[in-house]
Formats: sequence, structure tokens, C-alpha cells
Amino acid sequence: MEKIWFIVAMLPKGQVSCYGKVADLAGLPGRARYVSKALKMAPDTLNLPWHRVINSQGKISFKPDTQAFRTQMQLLRLEGVEVNRGKISLAKFEWRPDMATLVLQLPF
Repeated sequence: MEKIWFIVAMLPKGQVSCYGKVADLAGLPGRARYVSKALKMAPDTLNLPWHRVINSQGKISFKPDTQAFRTQMQLLRLEGVEVNRGKISLAKFEWRPDMATLVLQLPF
């Protein structure tokens, strides 16, 4: 879980990543659902930007009529991410770290 938390903590303001991509970067390919579990279990003291993690279709995963959906949408919009009915343009807002960022910042 610590690898997942580390990757999520790296997500820059105004950008998003998908659960599967976070899993891949943490060395856990195919474990997108584990990313969700890790975020739920993260201590509040980590202050992770959980709201920057979305599903592979570029959508907020929470049901639209929930407080969690509204909170995630609001937090993303405050960072300048355009959210239209829970959908985010991955072409415009997906985090694409370069190799230097990964090599120099990942401790694993």
C-alpha cells in the first residue's frame, strides 16, 4: 500500500490518474481495485490527493447522487480540472510523468 500512497502523493494539482495507471506505476499491474482499497485505508495524516484518481473511462467512480461524488468533483474543479457530469478529459488532464521524474523520485 505504501507504494500506492507514494504514487498518489506525486499526482500534481490540476491533473488526474486512473486507478490502473497508479497500480502500474506502483509495480502492481492489474491491481486497480487494490488502489481503491489502499486509498480507503490510507491514514488521514498522509493528506493524499485521493480526488485526483479516477476510473479508466475518465470518470469519477462514485455514484453521482452521493456526497463523495460531489466532493471529488468540487476538489477537482478547484484545481482547474474540467469535470462535466463526472467525466474528465484524459487527453487534457491525465498525468503523464516523464522517465526522469519516475527514475529520480520513485524509491522503489
